[in-house]
Amino acid sequence: MYGVRERVLLRHLLEQDVSIAAASRKLGVHRATLHRWIDDGLLDTDVDVIRARYKPRPTVPTKLDPFKPLIAVRLAEFPVLSAVRLLAEIRAAGYTGGYSQLRDYVRTLRPAPAPAPVVRFETPPAHQAQVDFAHCRLPWGTRYALVVVLGYSRLLWVQFFPRQDLRTLLTGLAECFATWGGVPTELLFDQMRAVLTRDDRMTGGGLVHNLEFLRFCRHYEVTARVCRPYRAQTKGKVERPIRYLRESFLYGRTFLGDADLNAQAVHWLETVANARVHGTTKEVPAVRFATEERAQLLSLPVRPYRSTVLEPREQYNKHSRECSREKYSVPEVRVERRSLAAYTALTSLAGGEA
Repeated sequence: MYGVRERVLLRHLLEQDVSIAAASRKLGVHRATLHRWIDDGLLDTDVDVIRARYKPRPTVPTKLDPFKPLIAVRLAEFPVLSAVRLLAEIRAAGYTGGYSQLRDYVRTLRPAPAPAPVVRFETPPAHQAQVDFAHCRLPWGTRYALVVVLGYSRLLWVQFFPRQDLRTLLTGLAECFATWGGVPTELLFDQMRAVLTRDDRMTGGGLVHNLEFLRFCRHYEVTARVCRPYRAQTKGKVERPIRYLRESFLYGRTFLGDADLNAQAVHWLETVANARVHGTTKEVPAVRFATEERAQLLSLPVRPYRSTVLEPREQYNKHSRECSREKYSVPEVRVERRSLAAYTALTSLAGGEA
């Protein structure tokens, strides 16, 4: 039921010469209801009078009322007794009502237990980094933010890419490790296809990793771990920063393109994300990383990783551009080029024939 607030707002809108149709859309109230309020004079009626017209409905006796003491006694003795079992018992005692009102009444006597609190899992310095992609819509197209968070210091690394594939993951992680100057002991992922091809743990099996990604991990001497399906809280340290990235960085900013997007992201990381006092650790991520975590990271390999399966980036980008041209190409049209003198001659000829 609509309250006094909607009527006050309607009167305010009408005083500003807003039409009934516009007021209906703004308030979410049907136009017929607004006309009835105006015709009944409710807009000029005192608020206390309006409130007095709408009183709580009187309680109506139900078929369940005589059996409520019995239900209370049974639940006091057996707290987890189901509503189905209680229905059978009170029907044996003469109850002729339905199941739904019994179920609703039992819920008031036995509130649902609060969910078990999630125990926060903290890791030692340089032990774990959590990785995930964020799907971002920008004016020039969709971009994927690769987000990596160090579990101990909460140091954040973000870069945006046009694709969410294995090449992007390997390139981004290599850039991230180079920025940090080292490698954590393990990386935690969700059910990412670039990392995992099949997860049979729910049926008693194991994990089937992407072989190219395993070669990458072996090159950097890092262990890849994958959280179970539907257990996003397992990698909560990266889930919350994705929301923080959308609210603190993407929302309300203007970007000129991919280069400007990533340049602003680096500046935001240095001046905002990694320079603030973290809500959980109560420390600045950049300071905690520099003083306690950087020295314990694994050393970077001597040589960069070179894939034996994926083609080099230069050829990959060239191939992508060629495929794009083939996909969106239009038939070539040959246009004959003539000098201005030729067109003048044609004009003169046309005038003579006329």
